[in-house]
Amino acid sequence: MRVSAKADYAIRAAVELAAAGPGPVKGEQLAQAQQIPQNFLENILADLRNAGLVASRRGADGGYWLARPADEIALADVIRAVDGPLANVRGIRSEQVAYDGSAERLRDVWIAVRASLRAVLESVTLADVARGSLPASVEALARDPDAWQPH
Repeated sequence: MRVSAKADYAIRAAVELAAAGPGPVKGEQLAQAQQIPQNFLENILADLRNAGLVASRRGADGGYWLARPADEIALADVIRAVDGPLANVRGIRSEQVAYDGSAERLRDVWIAVRASLRAVLESVTLADVARGSLPASVEALARDPDAWQPH
């Protein structure tokens, strides 16, 4: 999986909102706290708002906040809001691709890849990351020394 800059920034901004608690946080504060370019962040926040993950208010008392509790927003929700489906093949959903001959079972591989991504990204919430406490299954995967190898 390749995580886009947009998805990385979106998750970091959403985690920052989760850590901030209730009440609006200025876009400038989010950008500065996570070293995200301000203009890029504004576009990301608009995507998150359109997806119903973030709410906002203009004005001196305005800013951004999570539209739902942080423990109800999975990392997968944020990624889908800014980048679309978690896994696809050439822009096509995994279940919709078809192969012939010796490559016929490749679709099942892409389905399995998507399921693996979901297993992690749908189990980790913004609240988990903000508190620094990941689900045990994710912690176990991250502790595997082979996971840290760049292959």
